[in-house]
Parts: sequence; C-alpha cells; structure tokens
Amino acid sequence: MAITLTEKAAQHVTRYLERRGKGDGLRFGVRTTGCSGLAYKLEYVDRPEPTDQVFESHGVKVFVDPKSLPYIDGTELDFAREGLNEGFRFHNPNVKDECGCGESFRV
Repeated sequence: MAITLTEKAAQHVTRYLERRGKGDGLRFGVRTTGCSGLAYKLEYVDRPEPTDQVFESHGVKVFVDPKSLPYIDGTELDFAREGLNEGFRFHNPNVKDECGCGESFRV
C-alpha cells in the first residue's frame, strides 16, 4: 500500500506548510458525495490521528484514515498549473468511473 506525491506536489505542500508556520503534512482521504459517490478531500494536518496510516514522499508526510485507504491505495498526487488555474491532480488506479464534472468518482 502506498500514497505518493510527485516532486511538484511535494514542493507545493512544503511551501504552503512553511507559509502557515505549522503543520505535520497533508491529510488525504475520501468523502461520500457527488454524482459518482466519492470525492477526494485534502487538508493540512497539525495533529495526526492515532489511527492514521502515514506515507512519506519527497520529504512530505501524507496521512490517510483507515476507511479511505482502500479507495485511494496506489494514488499519486500531482500539482499542476494550467493558465490561471492550479490544483492537485489525482492518478488513482482504483477509479472505475468519474462524473462528467470531474468532482467525484466510483471504484
């Protein structure tokens, strides 16, 4: 089992944590929502949960709750800028279908 970040994604998270002045890493998980059933959720972690699974990639810790892990195992997070838009991109090998708007997915 593994969650990885590209170098660009790790650099983005590192810069943001430095600007915040605190934080242990990034929490990555899923929530039930949208047309297809699941959506990704990201937040910065100040205090890890005792049940978190911890992955490290390019010096950045990624915390995942046990309920989310089966849906996102093997996912690589990238960070991309396209024109004025920027954000994380998820390369999840478990996705079977995505909604047309790209906000949710099904495994």
